[in-house]
Amino acid sequence: MGRFRFCSRSLNVAIVALFLLSFPFMCFGIRYFPANGEMEVHSGSDVLFGYTEAPEYRNGVGCSRDSIHVAMTIDLEYLRGSIAAVHSVLRHASCPENVFFHFIAAEFDPASPRDLTRLVRSTFPSLNFKVYIFREDTVINLISSSIRIALENPLNYARNYLGDILDPYVDRVIYLDSDIVIVDDIQKLWNITLQKNRIIGAPEYCHTNFTKYFTDSFWSDPMMSRVFGSRKPCYFNTGVMVMDMEKWRKGNYRKRIENWMELQRKKRIYELGSLPPFLLVFGGNIEPIHHRWNQHGLGGDNVKGSCRSLHSGPVSLLHWSGKGKPWVRLDEKRPCPLDHLWEPYDLYKRNHHRHQSVVGSFNFVGVHRDSEIL
Repeated sequence: MGRFRFCSRSLNVAIVALFLLSFPFMCFGIRYFPANGEMEVHSGSDVLFGYTEAPEYRNGVGCSRDSIHVAMTIDLEYLRGSIAAVHSVLRHASCPENVFFHFIAAEFDPASPRDLTRLVRSTFPSLNFKVYIFREDTVINLISSSIRIALENPLNYARNYLGDILDPYVDRVIYLDSDIVIVDDIQKLWNITLQKNRIIGAPEYCHTNFTKYFTDSFWSDPMMSRVFGSRKPCYFNTGVMVMDMEKWRKGNYRKRIENWMELQRKKRIYELGSLPPFLLVFGGNIEPIHHRWNQHGLGGDNVKGSCRSLHSGPVSLLHWSGKGKPWVRLDEKRPCPLDHLWEPYDLYKRNHHRHQSVVGSFNFVGVHRDSEIL
């Protein structure tokens, strides 16, 4: 794709504005191929310059040409986590060249989508990926206040719009948060069957007190609480989901989620951010996946970010959901014990020389705990 240069800055801005307004949905994709090895970054952050190139990961024997589609958000604040997550997926994949990443970038992030595209390309030269620009005004008027301001970031809601964001040919996708590492072959997660016409597959946690995710005003309203009348809802974490995008689009699930967000603005029915609308639409009607695929809550609760242990059993994916992030705690020299399991996948140059060895397979036994603390 060629690049155009305009002599007039004002003309350029006007054309871009008309271009954006002409799109009926909330994003568009960009593919960027650097010319003459250029690497232009204008945001002024050394974070964008600070990554070492990842090792080259090639397909093993017997790999088909079938793609595994993975969707993730990418922004300056969580960039280090996103890069580590990608690295972990490639490191443990039996067919890493088959993994296609769909990165969703915020329209007004301090790091522009073009800068992020260049950075990903320089860090993973052979990676198959595309960057989409998420128009934040699509969702900004639907977001209500949460118990933690970070949960109000519009990019947290991009997963609601995957049916419109991703190219129409993508009929199945694995959605991953940016604060995870995978220590198993992602092909295993991709191959999970969504039975009984289900839209989403995710680890389900039925021991959790489901009622705490909604306010008393929700449960006291017979019309609203009746949404769970015909199903037994269980908590699931939206940071790891296998999604049937063909059924998602046909069922207009974006609008179903938006309806609950609109109601939340009128009558407060939950305190967390983007999770409760998903629970309202899908709770009790998802494909239950083994818990090993989302050992979540490692960032601690949403207020203090205290250290956590793992669930009992094997581990395929570690998820630092909650307030504390491993790269922050490691830099501040106050890491939790499990943060050291994230560190080997960190490609940030300042720390890369300290952990050249990569974590292999895991079979940890930890303390069983509730999934979330409000």
